[in-house]
Amino acid sequence: MVGLLNGFGGAASALVAVGEFWRVIHTVDIVPIDETVTIVLSILVGGVTFTGSLLAFAKLQELVPGAPITFPFQQPINLAIVISFLVGSGLLIADPHNPMIFLVLTGLSLVLGILFVLPIGGADTPVVISLLNSFSGVAASAAGFVLMNNILIIAGALVGASGIILTELMCRAMNRTLVNVLFSAFGSSKTASSDGAIASSDDRTVRSIDAEQGAMMLGYARSVVIIPGYGMAVAQAQHAVRELADQLERLGVEVKYAIHPVAGRMPGHMNVLLAEANVPYTQLYDMDDINPEFERTDVALVIGANDVVNPAAKTNVSSPIYGMPILEVDKAQHTIVIKRGMSAGFSGVENDLFYKSKTMMLFGGAKDAITQLVASVKEL
Repeated sequence: MVGLLNGFGGAASALVAVGEFWRVIHTVDIVPIDETVTIVLSILVGGVTFTGSLLAFAKLQELVPGAPITFPFQQPINLAIVISFLVGSGLLIADPHNPMIFLVLTGLSLVLGILFVLPIGGADTPVVISLLNSFSGVAASAAGFVLMNNILIIAGALVGASGIILTELMCRAMNRTLVNVLFSAFGSSKTASSDGAIASSDDRTVRSIDAEQGAMMLGYARSVVIIPGYGMAVAQAQHAVRELADQLERLGVEVKYAIHPVAGRMPGHMNVLLAEANVPYTQLYDMDDINPEFERTDVALVIGANDVVNPAAKTNVSSPIYGMPILEVDKAQHTIVIKRGMSAGFSGVENDLFYKSKTMMLFGGAKDAITQLVASVKEL
């Protein structure tokens, strides 16, 4: 929904520019250069935001593959489109009454938005959503210049600036630059194991448990930290998670929630879902605050999270996610991971946490597994 609304914002700004262009060429003999420039900027930013956001929406909705989509000469083609747009803009400034040039520029901006988001992988979706949100603000501000509306200019500038700040914060949370996020097609490579070779889990041991065993570990712990991930969001398991926490607190267990800055598929995803389930805000801890607590935590319960808890980010210099700040759940006394299977995360990197001696896998869908845990904890 956020991606879709970003797209509508960009489309609205582009349509304002289209309407203004149509009005100008039919009412003014000599079009001021500054007006043509603002119209062109509105078309560029609005068009890119519109189609880019629609593609991001399609990726999030799984209407198209979430993995990066690349093809030969992709970046040179993008560069050629940008150069063509700049050349076309110059021609429009020289001949502002030529609607054909304007239509070509509009088409180029729409195509550029698609090609801009196409190589973005699922792991980077929170960043691109934040960036497109910023673009929608810039597009609104550009529309404000077209209409000479100061309120629209200021409001758009505020959205654009805040979106860029949030984008930068999220890039830092992944220890990557914005350029790397946009152009590296992260997540399209083969997964790597802890020794840097192609991943093979055949020679490593995975320890699995059932819901009853998991309930005993949780119910007799003194402290539990719950780490929600995108798997919890997909399963809409936040209410079941809250019920589990209530049952554990009934037994005297201290419950906290660890929130990674890029957990989920959009900024603040986990916070919104947990707030929807009426989880007390005082129980939510960000990464920097909760990491020192894991060494004193009896059980860390990972629900559908993957890359944000992968120890390879700290130990394997050859891993694509090396250097990415993570939730250090491997330091807890015991870890329970709820997951459907052993597949890699959105980054395409296999998770070393699953093979740790202190890690127990509870296989199944997040909502079903949590519901079973709740039923078993009630019997303790």
